Amino acid sequence: MLGKVLLTIFIVLLGLIWLRQLRQQKRRDTASAGHQLPGPAVAAPALNDYRFTAWLFLALILGIGSYLYYLQWQEDNTVVQILLHREGNSAPVTYEVRRDQLETRAFTTVEGVRVTVAASERMEVIGL
Repeated sequence: MLGKVLLTIFIVLLGLIWLRQLRQQKRRDTASAGHQLPGPAVAAPALNDYRFTAWLFLALILGIGSYLYYLQWQEDNTVVQILLHREGNSAPVTYEVRRDQLETRAFTTVEGVRVTVAASERMEVIGL
């Protein structure tokens, strides 16, 4: 969460620095041009600076948010292997589970079987 906030602040600061430099450049251009009246060939920009910065900021936030959502989805859908050691059995029972279906004392397998671990059983997760 802190990374997202810092990234947002960094992007806003970059936009403000860019706007400041653009304004300073316009001031230098108008100061060097003197008091000449603009001719009909000079047209106003289609979007003002604030609007462009707002759209750029929105696009960046949506892009970064989509990327982070994809990474979270990819991590949640990773299949891990669970070994369930039961008393009296020499070999453990093996299950395959998606990470988002794994709980403290229960899980749902890839096949859709709901397994609840008893107090006498030991659960070992491989692939976290």
